[in-house]
Amino acid sequence: MYAVQYIAIVVVLALMLYVMGKYGKREFEWGDFLFWEVILLGLLVIAVFPLQIAEEIKNLLGLGRGLDALFVLAIGLSYLLILKVYVAVDKTEREITELTRKIAIELEEMNRRLEKIEEKL
Repeated sequence: MYAVQYIAIVVVLALMLYVMGKYGKREFEWGDFLFWEVILLGLLVIAVFPLQIAEEIKNLLGLGRGLDALFVLAIGLSYLLILKVYVAVDKTEREITELTRKIAIELEEMNRRLEKIEEKL
């Protein structure tokens, strides 16, 4: 094994413990915990057996070199993660917009009630 493999293993194990800690503190939901642990477990397997996995992916995708196959796979997974983040941000923006509208409507209603009360006084 190369030194970079040992570094990758230590980093991935540290990230796995970090994710477990976040889940233990209830900062992650079960689905998010499972998603990240599976991703990190995959990275751990790739760190331990990089050449064998690169060969298998190369043969599966029909690419010329194993490293190219790993890059193609990594880019694909990165796009999936970006899509997941985009969907979460979009959902949050929609919720904020809806809450802002509700608050504005309620505030306007409160202002009307206050004006009526002031007129009576």
